[in-house]
Amino acid sequence: MLLFGSGETSASGRKTWEWLFRQRPHAPRIAILETPAGFQPNTMLVAQRVKEFLELRLKNYTPLIDLVPARARGTDFSPDHADLLTPLLTADALFMGAGSPTYAARQLEGSLAWDILETRYQQGAAVILASAAILAASFFTLPVYEIYKVGEPLHWLTGLDFFSKYGLSAVYVPHWNNNDGGTELDTSRCFMGQARWAHLKTLLPHGTPVVGIDEHTSLILDPRVRLGRVLGTGNITVEMGDTSKIYPTGSTVTFDELGTFPESILSEKKLAYHPRQEILDMISAAQLSPMNGAIPAQVAALMEKRADARKQKDWAGADQIRDELLALGWTVQDTPAGPVATPLSNS
Repeated sequence: MLLFGSGETSASGRKTWEWLFRQRPHAPRIAILETPAGFQPNTMLVAQRVKEFLELRLKNYTPLIDLVPARARGTDFSPDHADLLTPLLTADALFMGAGSPTYAARQLEGSLAWDILETRYQQGAAVILASAAILAASFFTLPVYEIYKVGEPLHWLTGLDFFSKYGLSAVYVPHWNNNDGGTELDTSRCFMGQARWAHLKTLLPHGTPVVGIDEHTSLILDPRVRLGRVLGTGNITVEMGDTSKIYPTGSTVTFDELGTFPESILSEKKLAYHPRQEILDMISAAQLSPMNGAIPAQVAALMEKRADARKQKDWAGADQIRDELLALGWTVQDTPAGPVATPLSNS
């Protein structure tokens, strides 16, 4: 997973996107969820700017990009609208960015879109979060708009808790070193300022770690090796109680160094995500379909033929079909959701 403190469409952000794309053996398929900014009249333009940046600044990777306008429940653009979410089923990377963290958490909690995102991550897709989306995905989310713009009392709300099931039990805060307020107003700590931040920390359960991500800085997290990597122009700051440690760009950090929630919270948390079978079936069907724009009809037919061979325990026949797919430029990976076809690199 990849977290942008900000600057996902900047020169520093471009280097992080390049790092991600180099990990993929083929042209990346990216789905951009509009949900965090779904309440804004210009929500499409917010997502479109990210799309245009990737298409222009990283065109040598020939990314295939879909906008997913899952903006608001109870509308034609609902995060529970299956047809609307089709690009999520076959994307290599799923991105969410700017907007309101509390709005995003409210719209996505228990939604079909969020179930698909969590399942695709377990299947190997990348999840990229920036700005508001990072807060929304945390166990505790910061009501930035409500406090900074509306003047509500300092408080925390429950977020989507994407991280803890991967051993990343901390509160993640973007815009850590923001200075939009200049010399007149401290807007660091995601627009809260240090004085309000000191009080906000007392409202968290005692011992809760906080990971602050500077602007134009990214944190790449890999649960497989339990390591994080800092990229960009700034630092990440890990606060636990009264202690604080800074990790500059280029450094690595272990998951243990990022901290863990107090036992009183962990004992009440669901620490695993178990994909629903209907989600797995949706993903499998989409990845086998030539209609998704990724798999030609000939490849889809061979995939179905190979699946039948495997059901009949005709392993030699299945291997022969795998070789035919390779000759056509496609590899096959067997996942819990079923077989997935991936085009070989064109380079």
